[in-house]
Amino acid sequence: MGWTAALAGAGFGLALIVAIGAQNAHVLRQGLRREHVGLVVAICALSDIVLIAVGTAGVGAVIAASRTVTVIVTVLGALVLLGYGAVAVRRALRPGDALVAEEGGAALGVGAAAATTVALTWLNPHVYLDTVVLLGSVAAGHGDGRWWFALGAALASVVWFTGLGFGAAALRPLFARPGAWRVLDSVIALVMVAIAVKLVAALF
Repeated sequence: MGWTAALAGAGFGLALIVAIGAQNAHVLRQGLRREHVGLVVAICALSDIVLIAVGTAGVGAVIAASRTVTVIVTVLGALVLLGYGAVAVRRALRPGDALVAEEGGAALGVGAAAATTVALTWLNPHVYLDTVVLLGSVAAGHGDGRWWFALGAALASVVWFTGLGFGAAALRPLFARPGAWRVLDSVIALVMVAIAVKLVAALF
């Protein structure tokens, strides 16, 4: 029963996080640049573990019931996404700044890398809707096996972010050209802006 719930949690967790989003785009970019990958992956994975635990404990239902909290978190998250979308647009227009550090591009400091990762994780309403509210609700449906479900989802998150961050290095030959970075940053900008617009539109 426990392992069945854990496998269900892993599958459900992967279905939620394996998608092109602001957080995944950031992890991919840091992985390609080989900048503070371990730190970025750790922040994303540990944040997911905490949020999954919070949702499984039942806090997700409380958050979902408050219209005021939902609006505040959504608007704040949309503004953050638009801000980082603008930064991605600037990088796309100036691809030289996006090259890996050893090839002349500006390196992202450890503090900036951590702050960006935390912001894209904790100020993104989708993270709460997915891990706290939705996953928490599904976990509750497993009754006594809900914590096994949560464990499976947490492990899936760790595996995903680790693979995305450290596996991105295999794509470095492709991104040795500035044009490839221009395309990547353009996609990142579009994704962030699209998510922000979708979040705000959902309020009406």
